[in-house]
Amino acid sequence: MTKMKSLSSLKRRIKKTGRGRYMHGHGGTNHNNGCKSNSRKRRLRTPSEATKTEAKRLKQLLPYA
Repeated sequence: MTKMKSLSSLKRRIKKTGRGRYMHGHGGTNHNNGCKSNSRKRRLRTPSEATKTEAKRLKQLLPYA
């Protein structure tokens, strides 16, 4: 059987935790930050966990993560 390929762009964006959950960063933090509130920018800074349905898809896209 051939080796399964990971989606290379996701390797940089998604991290798998020790418990097997997938963590990802938020978008919308690179520019136009002057109009965003401090609380919003602070909220976007923290990584968040992928939902159950997202995790199912990520497991297929990152077989060796």
